[in-house]
Amino acid sequence: MSTITIASSATWDPGLPTALTPGGAQAVFRATLDALARPGTVKRLPAAAGEPLAGRVPAVLLPLLALADLSTPACVVSDEEGAWDEIVRVGTSAPRTPLSDARLVAALRPLAIDELAGLRTGTAIAPEDGALACLAVAGIAIVDGADGIASASDGTRLLLSGPGVPGTRAIIVTGLPAGFAAARHRLVAGFPAGADLLLIAPDGAVTGLPRTTVVSEEAV
Repeated sequence: MSTITIASSATWDPGLPTALTPGGAQAVFRATLDALARPGTVKRLPAAAGEPLAGRVPAVLLPLLALADLSTPACVVSDEEGAWDEIVRVGTSAPRTPLSDARLVAALRPLAIDELAGLRTGTAIAPEDGALACLAVAGIAIVDGADGIASASDGTRLLLSGPGVPGTRAIIVTGLPAGFAAARHRLVAGFPAGADLLLIAPDGAVTGLPRTTVVSEEAV
């Protein structure tokens, strides 16, 4: 199994594999599908107790490590240039590509509005070519405390509706850039073209915003 030494401020145990275990990859895949099928609910990515890489890499990288392969252009956006990108490359063999060309994206820092707007959207004829972007956020909370997630008092309140959402669902997300909902609306304006988003907190909480979901925001 491949191992890697990171040439940056990040340290890496040379005996630690860079690939997810089969069970861990399956659990990440299932959580990703569930999050996108039920927008605004909170799912959980595997914890360190069940997956060796969880706890050793940022949670936002786990979907890329589970889904990327040799045929999937991927991009890791990070202030630690090269470190986490190299882990994904070695662990999945996914080719590196600029953000605008990536089918799979992991953003370890907040994307600027112009970066968000530049995500790959595919076309009306080939909407499947749109990106799945995993965005690191500081925290996710269900407003009514459902799913065992405590309510939050700060951040951005997102109001969701559309397929997979019974009526309207509200969540509070900390760590989103100002104007997120407006930028995301422009990103999916050409539906069925568009990009699908996963918001992922450091503790592995994940919520999905597929392109079918209508999203509005208000400050908390």
